[in-house]
Amino acid sequence: MTDFTFCSSTKFVFARGACDRTGAEVAAAGYKSALVVYGQGSVVRTGTLQRVLDSLDAAGVAHVELAGVRPNPGVDLVRTGIDVAREHGCDLILGVGGGSVIDTAKAIAIGVPYAGDVWDLFMGAAKPVAEGKPDVASVLTIPAAGSESSASCVITNDELQLKRGLSSELHRPTIAIMDPELTFTLPAYQTAAGVTDMIAHVMERFFSSVGPVPVTDNIACAIVRALIDEAPVALANPEDYDARANIMWAGTLAHNDLAGLGRSVNPGGRAGGWESHGLEHELSGHDPSITHGAGLAVIFPAWLRYVWREHPERILSFGRGVFGIEPVNAEEDGVDVTPEEAVADAAAATIDELQEFFVSTGMPRTLGELGVTEEMVEELLPTLERNKGAVFGDFKRLTLDDARQIYLSAL
Repeated sequence: MTDFTFCSSTKFVFARGACDRTGAEVAAAGYKSALVVYGQGSVVRTGTLQRVLDSLDAAGVAHVELAGVRPNPGVDLVRTGIDVAREHGCDLILGVGGGSVIDTAKAIAIGVPYAGDVWDLFMGAAKPVAEGKPDVASVLTIPAAGSESSASCVITNDELQLKRGLSSELHRPTIAIMDPELTFTLPAYQTAAGVTDMIAHVMERFFSSVGPVPVTDNIACAIVRALIDEAPVALANPEDYDARANIMWAGTLAHNDLAGLGRSVNPGGRAGGWESHGLEHELSGHDPSITHGAGLAVIFPAWLRYVWREHPERILSFGRGVFGIEPVNAEEDGVDVTPEEAVADAAAATIDELQEFFVSTGMPRTLGELGVTEEMVEELLPTLERNKGAVFGDFKRLTLDDARQIYLSAL
């Protein structure tokens, strides 16, 4: 187990009808003026936005709105939001939606006190500052990214075709309103993509170069097992409260760093090399219509097939902890197989089980289903190098040719 520093300062309000308590919670925390950030219509159509605004009015919290956040959110709207927040003196940026909305709220918050272009912060040309920064709160409607309580934020620059992440405690939400009933109307595809993203967040931490960390490893496997159990229930009955509630809470635990404690190669840092997220970000950065979770459903199994031999004990531990898969024992099971072949068979079975689960929920099996071609793969590599470097990763150090092979194997 490696050393770590863990802070999870978000206040969670998790309940039926919690949406209607937003204003009271915000006012009790001392906030006076909120910029309410939301997406492209669903929170309006379902009435969720009006419930939030009514609660703010009832609590005496002034507010102004910023609509139009898209999936794979763009920096242009962030820049607009910064101007609006400054103009109205907002001390809170309140994201009402899923990860894209909440990430936009985070980016606006850290951009308010910065004198230059907010994109500088995502490129590492400057660091976020606390003085004059509004806080962030969230009303979660799409469980997936875990952004409601994480310290991470991902924004896309369409002009540069770059998708960049930024981690900072300065934009970790102070309040997360979590009402599972708000997720009853989610389309099946969005539900499945969200579950895939959650599982990927756990696996990015699990598949690091650090050896076993039994407590953390068992937490990680339990989260994945719960998601595998609950996703089919929610897809079959979208208004099953318990299934929706467990999925929503799993999404939070998958990305607040709990599932990676003690697995970081850098004390105090996030566990794992996040190779699959890096590979997928290039896809959805190049084509924002690609749903992040759908891309991960294809990329993660392809990456695992390419790299598992670097640390075979990790894939065996995952297979055992999630699917109950064990390598056959030639002597005990009476089969003619070498120990190496037994490990390879167990690894293949684990990856196959994982991918079959993704596909069973409606996720794609290949990148071709997402419109990706060999030509597009070649277009991704230059921006991948700009984002991740010529060599990147932790579980296995990947070159750009390795990345090309993973992409091509997934077509």
